[in-house]
Amino acid sequence: MQSWNRSLLALTGAMILLALVCVGGLLLDPRTLLGQPIWAKPLKFSISIAIYGATLAWMISLVTGRRARRVATAAGAVVAATGAIEMVAIVGQVVRGRTSHFDVATPFDATVWSVMAASIVTLWVATAAVGVVLLRERSLPVASAWAIRLGLGVALLGMAVAFLMTGPTGAQIETAQATGSMPTVGAHAVGAPDGGPGLPLLGWSTTGGDLRIGHFVGLHGLQALPLLAVILLMVSGRVARLADERVRARLVAVGAGFLTGLTLLLTGQALRAQPLLAPDALTLGAAAALVVGTVLAAGLVLSRAPRPTSREAVPA
Repeated sequence: MQSWNRSLLALTGAMILLALVCVGGLLLDPRTLLGQPIWAKPLKFSISIAIYGATLAWMISLVTGRRARRVATAAGAVVAATGAIEMVAIVGQVVRGRTSHFDVATPFDATVWSVMAASIVTLWVATAAVGVVLLRERSLPVASAWAIRLGLGVALLGMAVAFLMTGPTGAQIETAQATGSMPTVGAHAVGAPDGGPGLPLLGWSTTGGDLRIGHFVGLHGLQALPLLAVILLMVSGRVARLADERVRARLVAVGAGFLTGLTLLLTGQALRAQPLLAPDALTLGAAAALVVGTVLAAGLVLSRAPRPTSREAVPA
C-alpha cells in the first residue's frame, strides 16, 4: 500500500480546523440565516468534506500501478482544490451574512455561486476518475475491491442528486414573472421554502420534500460499503458461511443495491414534495419492497455459500 494522498490529507486537516472555528462561530455569533444559526452550514460541510477527503485519500493509497497512481493522485489534487474552493465560498458568504448556495441577487453573489457550481461539477468528475482507476485495480481482495468500487458508485449517485437542486422552483419562476427578477435560483426543499421548519441539527424540511436526504445517504455509501466489508471480514471467523471471500463480495453487492435503492427512493420522495417523516402509502410500499428484496437477496447469497467440511477449519 502506498502513502495516503497528501493533497486530500491537507484538505482533511484544514476541514478539521475549520470545524473548530465553526463551533466557535456557533457559540459567539448569534446571527441566523434561513432559520438556522449562520455557522451551522459551514460546520456540516467541513465535517462532511473532512470525512470524504480522508476516505478518498485512503482509497487512492490502494492503487498500485505507476500510471494509474499518477492519474489517481492528480484526481485527488483536483478534489482537494475544488473542495477548498467550495469551503472558501461558503465561509466567505457567511462572513458577509449571505447564503452561498443558489444566491444570484447581486453580480458578486452570482459569481460566487457560479464558481461553486463549477467546482462541484469538477469534483464529481475527479471522483469518477478515481472510481475508474479503482475499477481496474487488481491487487485488492475481491470483497474489499467491490466495496470500494461500489461505494464510489453510490457516492457519485448521491452527489449527482445535488444537481437536481440547481434549477429554479415554481415559486421562484412566479416571483420572476411578477417582479422581473429572480434573486434565488434553486433550492434544497421541494414544495416548501428553504429555511422553513426542519429536523433538529440536520435542517431537513419537515413540511415538504428535501433533496439533501437522498444526497446524504448516497454520498456516505463511500464509507458504508467498505465498513460493511470490514464487518463481514471480522465475523467471518465465527460464521462459516462468510469464510469465502466471494460470498462476502456478493453481500457487499447486496448492500450496494440497498443503498442505491434507498437513495433513489428518498430522492423520489423529495421530488414529490413529501416530508421524510410523513411517507404516503407509495413510499412505504416501496420501502418495504426494498427491505424485503434486500433480505431475500442476502439470504439467497448465504444459502448458496459453500460450507466447510468437518476437517476444514474456519479461518480466524
